[in-house]
Amino acid sequence: MPIVIQRPTLASRLAYWLRGFDLPLLLAVGLLAMMGLVTMYSSGFANGERFVDQGRNLLIAGLAMLVVAQIPPQKLMDWALPLYLLGVALLIAVALFGITKKGATRWINLGVVVQPSELLKIAVPLMLAWWFQRREGQLRPLDFLLAVIILAIPVGLIIKQPDLGTALLVLSAGLYVIYFAGLSWRWIVPPLVLVVVGLGLLVWFEPQLCADGVRWPLLHNYQQQRICTLLDPSRDPLGKGFHILQGLIAIGSGGWTGKGFMQGTQTHLDFIPERTTDFIFAAFSEEFGLLGTICVCLVFLFLVGRGLTIALEGATLFARLLAGSISMIFFTYAFVNMGMVSGILPVVGVPLPFISYGGTAMLTLGIALGMLMSIARAKQLVQS
Repeated sequence: MPIVIQRPTLASRLAYWLRGFDLPLLLAVGLLAMMGLVTMYSSGFANGERFVDQGRNLLIAGLAMLVVAQIPPQKLMDWALPLYLLGVALLIAVALFGITKKGATRWINLGVVVQPSELLKIAVPLMLAWWFQRREGQLRPLDFLLAVIILAIPVGLIIKQPDLGTALLVLSAGLYVIYFAGLSWRWIVPPLVLVVVGLGLLVWFEPQLCADGVRWPLLHNYQQQRICTLLDPSRDPLGKGFHILQGLIAIGSGGWTGKGFMQGTQTHLDFIPERTTDFIFAAFSEEFGLLGTICVCLVFLFLVGRGLTIALEGATLFARLLAGSISMIFFTYAFVNMGMVSGILPVVGVPLPFISYGGTAMLTLGIALGMLMSIARAKQLVQS
């Protein structure tokens, strides 16, 4: 009797690929993506292609997440050192013969124009988690010092470009790994005290420090202007302070329940700059109000909390450190974006995860989410 081999159906293939996926994590990301598409349709109505392009970007990020999630954490660890070395080499190449646009040298032509600093958002936490995994059980202060050096090299190269927003994200990703690895509070408290004192002095002496003709060392002129604008946006309401003031007006005019979908006047009369990218949170707040904003914040908190739960349940130190860092990076993205739109942080190019329009940034987030899902799958597949 001949043996009949049936080809698996599409549904069974998808079920196999999705086996072990963390459903609460997928639910949180799905909610954020839907909020982003709704806001994109409204805020990008004058440019209808933005909505379609955002759907395409989300699809690409989802496919990247699906592929990366199939890679076991052990294999991810094997890629840590090569990815880090590749990223640093590309950053050095950018510094030597990169492409300059609008005064910033952040890109390089490798047949296609790429921004290597995006790779370091993934490579740095991978590398540091790999480093501490190798030193597990025998950590010394010297190991933490070497970890800081591993982190400082790419951060310094990115700041030199200059790209303060990306440098902040890469620095945060690395510091989270170092903290979760067990860095003592006696090494954390002194820098925090210095930062708080420095910020207090900056606010107190703002009239003198931001006076015309005063130049700050170590910072570019535009970076100094961003900080001075943050401290007092009314200094230049039609120039440097325009972004912050219009964002605050949009958020405040939304009230409790918002003006309604497609009814945002600040958005549709073009008062909000970059309303589909960095300032999309202002457009969302205007149309959906405080209640909608609270919902977004709660979904982000759930996403971060679920990620930290996955980190706590990781099978290895590498998995726990990587998952913890990725989870907190989602928090950093959201906090920095909402903070700059609300006027409590300087304006930097940091998108709101899964909501702001973006191609490369969305792909990076999809890969990071795939790594988190890989760690969750590894545990669930072992238990099953």
